[in-house]
Amino acid sequence: MKRQILLTGGTGQVGTEVQRLQWPDDAELYAPGRRELDITDPRSVAACFAKRTPSCVVNLAAFTAVDQAEERVADAFLVNAQGPAFLAEATRQIGIPIIHVSTDYVFDGDADHPYSERDETGPLNAYGASKLAGELAVRAANPRSAILRTAWVLSSHGNNFLKTMLRLARANPELKVVADQTGCPTSAKDIAEVLQRMALGSLDGSSNWGIFHFVNAGATSWHGLAEHIFKFEAAGERPAPKVQAIASSQYPTPARRPSNSRLDTTLIEKTFGLSPRPWREAVNEILHELSPTSPRAEQGRIE
Repeated sequence: MKRQILLTGGTGQVGTEVQRLQWPDDAELYAPGRRELDITDPRSVAACFAKRTPSCVVNLAAFTAVDQAEERVADAFLVNAQGPAFLAEATRQIGIPIIHVSTDYVFDGDADHPYSERDETGPLNAYGASKLAGELAVRAANPRSAILRTAWVLSSHGNNFLKTMLRLARANPELKVVADQTGCPTSAKDIAEVLQRMALGSLDGSSNWGIFHFVNAGATSWHGLAEHIFKFEAAGERPAPKVQAIASSQYPTPARRPSNSRLDTTLIEKTFGLSPRPWREAVNEILHELSPTSPRAEQGRIE
């Protein structure tokens, strides 16, 4: 009998990549849509679990509109905190593990080093606060839970900074990009592979529970990332805009962002034997996927 991994949030950047992975013959990935599973409704969760009893849950469902969360606080907490709480309680009741994805935004960004799992949290915005509440709810409800924090997620599909830069470059000879926020650009594909390893390990009796950080190796600013993207584009003889560095104060947003979003991956490297690849390599792969000759180019089309 196949072991079933229940995936929520399967249409997002990471969820899409999880579904593209090759899974072992004895494991089956099940990614219901919201009509079949609404994590904010405990009756929906119970009905889904009764219909197809999972062996493990990977929760990617989230309210990710950071600026909108400032006005829609209740919605953000419903999806990012209450929903995970319902899932975690349901998994505890049937004795299965849950893996829950979180964010660098649980930190305030004031540290002068990459944040480790032991560092104190202190979110600056409603989105970060809701994600932290979700972490706490999952850990409180199910002792067999793992939290995976990540940051600056990029892919050839969905909405993300990389695709936004390419879209804006079409109509703008010069772009202004924030240079005083530092983080670790991270491939959704790489996150998906880590989640797969964690999920399969939990099915095999792993006891690696708790909080882990995963991002691609190295760090840069949003400005540095934009410059790398357009350097790659220019090498392919595609027009690239000039990128002007600006301060966060010159680009005000409803939600405050942490100035330091770097995450320390030492723990997950030691625990799971991982070696995160450099962020430039990961970003180049995504840019290749978006090139007109790539098989994924149509899926990742820049609108």
